[in-house]
Amino acid sequence: MQVAVVGHVEWVEFARVERVPAQGAIVHAREAWEEPAGGGAVAAVQLARLAGKATLYTALGTDDRGRRARAELEQLGLRVVAAFRPEPQRRAFTHVDDEGERTITVIGERMAPREADGLPLAELATCDAVYFTGGDASALRAARTARVLVATARALATLQEGAVALDALVGSGSDPSERYADGDLDPPPGLVVRTAGERGGTWETADGRAGSYPPEPVPGTVVDSYGCGDSFAAGLTFALGAGLALEEALRLAARCGAACLTGRGAYAGQLRLD
Repeated sequence: MQVAVVGHVEWVEFARVERVPAQGAIVHAREAWEEPAGGGAVAAVQLARLAGKATLYTALGTDDRGRRARAELEQLGLRVVAAFRPEPQRRAFTHVDDEGERTITVIGERMAPREADGLPLAELATCDAVYFTGGDASALRAARTARVLVATARALATLQEGAVALDALVGSGSDPSERYADGDLDPPPGLVVRTAGERGGTWETADGRAGSYPPEPVPGTVVDSYGCGDSFAAGLTFALGAGLALEEALRLAARCGAACLTGRGAYAGQLRLD
């Protein structure tokens, strides 16, 4: 099965703290680490762990963080097709508190593929499924040549400009940056899924069907919620590309989100299919 992600990468510094600091407070980190992450990278690694391999089409900075991001993502099993731009790599700082909740500060503008980068996006036509987290309208249209295209509602402006038919759109019932309302896209997505964390989520189709899905049990101790939503979206992309029925697809996606909770950082807990 050929799967890919078109989207962004962030270099993320993590700090585990008892609680997120209040205004003016100082907190001490019990543990700190850093790794390449962000929605595009997290989804691509999860897809690779489901399908056996995956390609990430992205843009990176020419600084040390950008070069390290490519090298470490390749070590995680990805084929990374990247345009390097003469600017600092976008990065983020994430607090992870004792309840496993993450709080993120992003530094820099999102870097994602665009037509001027000259990446071989025509390869996407050979894919069974593609997940889109960012890029320009030309990159989106190239992604649409895949058999199945899933996108995040975070890229709503590009989705509106590109005006392609999405097989599925993944948004959030609570995060304002992932809100989608009926009529925001023309043509409307074939499927809209709105996640609600530990409450599961809801879905609706363009032909008027709607329903909800339950959460999947967390297969261990809750450690870190970073990457759960993007792991969910990757699971849904893989499942739809594999031709699973909607209920099965949502179950697998929810399993991916739940599994991610059990590992430190973006990747340690991600679901693997043997």
